[in-house]
Amino acid sequence: MEHVIDTLKARGLFDNWTDPGVYDLLKTPQTVYCGFDPSADSLQAGNFVAIMNLCHYQRAGHKVLALVGGATGMIGDPSGKTTERKLQTAETIAHNAECIKEQLGRFIDFGSGPNAATLVNNLDWHGKFTFIDYLRDVGRYFRMGTMLNKESVRARLESPGGMSFTEFCYQTMQGYDFLHLYDSFGCRVEVGGSDQWGNITAGTDLVHYQRGVQCYGVTVPLVKDAAGKKFGKSEGNAMYLDSKKTSCYKFYQFFLRSEDAAVVRYLKAFTFLPLDEIAQLEEAVRTAPEKREAQKVLAEDVVRRVHGEEGLAQARRATQALFGGTLAGMSADELLAVFEDAPSAEIPAADAIGQPVARVAALAGLFKSQSEARRVADGGGLYLCNERVGAAEPVTEDRLADGRVFVLRAGKKNQMVVKVVR
Repeated sequence: MEHVIDTLKARGLFDNWTDPGVYDLLKTPQTVYCGFDPSADSLQAGNFVAIMNLCHYQRAGHKVLALVGGATGMIGDPSGKTTERKLQTAETIAHNAECIKEQLGRFIDFGSGPNAATLVNNLDWHGKFTFIDYLRDVGRYFRMGTMLNKESVRARLESPGGMSFTEFCYQTMQGYDFLHLYDSFGCRVEVGGSDQWGNITAGTDLVHYQRGVQCYGVTVPLVKDAAGKKFGKSEGNAMYLDSKKTSCYKFYQFFLRSEDAAVVRYLKAFTFLPLDEIAQLEEAVRTAPEKREAQKVLAEDVVRRVHGEEGLAQARRATQALFGGTLAGMSADELLAVFEDAPSAEIPAADAIGQPVARVAALAGLFKSQSEARRVADGGGLYLCNERVGAAEPVTEDRLADGRVFVLRAGKKNQMVVKVVR
């Protein structure tokens, strides 16, 4: 079996290691962990890179630990942030942690096999400390000079807002996580994004000081779009794994619209497709970019694994609907997601149900007048739910998605979403 580090390097998922000795260590099965921050009730595409990383370790025969930061999430990781996070309540963090546990179970095997993954929550051990105990048993092993020299700390100290003592202590908590997981599971490797370097080395140092054992960190490059922006909430391009926050359609379209300059990197990072197959798709990008074959394969593969076959079917139906396909069977939420960029109007039910479509279209503002709507309809250019209709045809209940939304269209592209108010 190929060495996991070689696999990660070939797929653009390796950034750095704290010591090259980790390569020899990983020639035999090891316990590896990665942490996930419950700052939201859903992971997003940026986190998916870390999930894929853990999957590669598990596929290579290593035991993986997925850590949900129920305690560290109460503080908020300052790495890569220019201002202090708004603190969330314990109840919110607990809810978010439960949601993330469910999502991780879709991708990582937590079954009963020899290298089945284990899910842990650092609130289970941090919650037992008193402040005095933490200072005596953990804090004394951290050197101020080392902590102040961390890039994530120096950047914040030099910023106008500075850095609070609370955030400054974050690295000691993540460092202690590594020590606890070493003691409890024999874990000697932590993986994380390149922005986690300071937190990871805080852990390797702590285990060395307290146990005299060398542990290792392996970082993953932050996957960015073609413009160099990383995926995430702070950049405004977060694609959530929860279909209630990001619809299957939007998730599909996000990857389908990948630029040629980025799609091959995404195929390597977000899929398990063999590299020789990805090389063929890369050639297709070069020779026939207009077909967007690589983008289609990427979008279908990722959506299928995140949302299943039904989610992929929904995304395909929604995509077809945008280009004139049937809207039959689509929910109101799906329609609103598909046509979110189209203008919309709200109309009382009495002014819509049973009324001539030309009158409704004018009332909604798709046309300036009923006479204009009738002229377009007479020319075959008026559509109700992507079906051509005559001016006098009534809007009936069965045309409405969930009894509250329908779509009008004039010509090929002039669309309007109508919300029926009851």
